[in-house]
Amino acid sequence: MTSNNYYQILSTSPLGVELEKEECEALAKVLTTSKLKMGDILIREGATDDSLHVVISGTIAATRNTGGDDTVTLHVLNKGDIAGAMGFIDGNEHSATLMALSDTELFSLQRQAFESLIDQHPQLVYKVMRTIIRTVHSTLLRMNRQFVEMNNYIMKEHGRY
Repeated sequence: MTSNNYYQILSTSPLGVELEKEECEALAKVLTTSKLKMGDILIREGATDDSLHVVISGTIAATRNTGGDDTVTLHVLNKGDIAGAMGFIDGNEHSATLMALSDTELFSLQRQAFESLIDQHPQLVYKVMRTIIRTVHSTLLRMNRQFVEMNNYIMKEHGRY
């Protein structure tokens, strides 16, 4: 896939939707793509890496080990969803395993390649970081709502159940 093809897909993805054409083209030049087969692991729980991923096609399950051989699916990522955001930002261990549920294609952005854009394209870097934070914030809000719903269900409070 050429950087022009990257631009076409990137411009409609969460990372590129706010970018000007030249910013989107500059970001497309530092992206790589990869393909996963169903069952392939993108990120293992407890591992570290400095990559941000955007699902181009396919689906990925975010799972967490609950002890022994048991795992629970936390979320399913689809086209346009961002994966690995916190590891990309802070370099800490990932809290979930990401496994392809189908043949999947991804954009990947390495932190070092992204940081190479700071001097020439500071607005691009700002816009991408803002998008990442919005995505993480949205995930946190969703998790908070789910926690409240589960807590209400368990405690049978507020006359909801």
